Amino acid sequence: MKNTQGSGISPKSLPAMTADFLKALPIYVTVVFVIDTLLMNFLAGITLVNLPWIAVNAAITVSWISFIILDIVTKRFGPEAANLLSVIAAVSNTVCALICFAASKIFSNPSLDLILGGQWSVFTASTIAFILSAILNNYINALIGRLFTKDPDGKLAYVARAFISTFISQFADNFLFLFFAFFLFPMIPTALQVTWTMPQILVYAAVCAVIELLSEVIFSPLGYVVVKRWKERGVGSAFIEKYCVKETANEIQR
Repeated sequence: MKNTQGSGISPKSLPAMTADFLKALPIYVTVVFVIDTLLMNFLAGITLVNLPWIAVNAAITVSWISFIILDIVTKRFGPEAANLLSVIAAVSNTVCALICFAASKIFSNPSLDLILGGQWSVFTASTIAFILSAILNNYINALIGRLFTKDPDGKLAYVARAFISTFISQFADNFLFLFFAFFLFPMIPTALQVTWTMPQILVYAAVCAVIELLSEVIFSPLGYVVVKRWKERGVGSAFIEKYCVKETANEIQR
């Protein structure tokens, strides 16, 4: 991000920018987003279906929520702000992972160790996958939005941005997470010892991307209404004017 004068954001100014962003973004959005990413990590270790050609874990029940929020934030604040929100969630995930790992080592309880002991691998895999797929989602979303020069705030523009970016990024998120969590990391003794085959991973990534896209289709009208109301109420206007490049700010505000 840059301000309207075009000067770059230095590492020293990043904390101030983060604080301004958290003030500009409605608090309920941040809370729901962070809680949803935490839930995804815990539910990912629970396998609901395990067949030779596909496996499904419980994270699919909530994973679509995060990407709907990212679509909303990208539309209103721009892709860099959505990336920042993803990093905030990743930091929260890291802290939770460290707490879980420490608890499993401090309290020698077999049940606790079973629940928390291997979670570091799930959290690490989720953080890697989520950050990469979120950045992919945010920039694809913004790029598609720029194609709608005549009616950038119309429903067609919003659904095109949301649907295309969601499908691509959800496939990437599913594949990367499963590859690290259930294919690569189980080779490490302290990791969660749940393994999936590569065919299961590929089929799951594709099937779940379609399912999550359908969730996006169902709830995208709500996201569109939220973005419209934010614009009408001027939510985040000061942040946009201060930190976004002039062209991006004009695009968001118009």
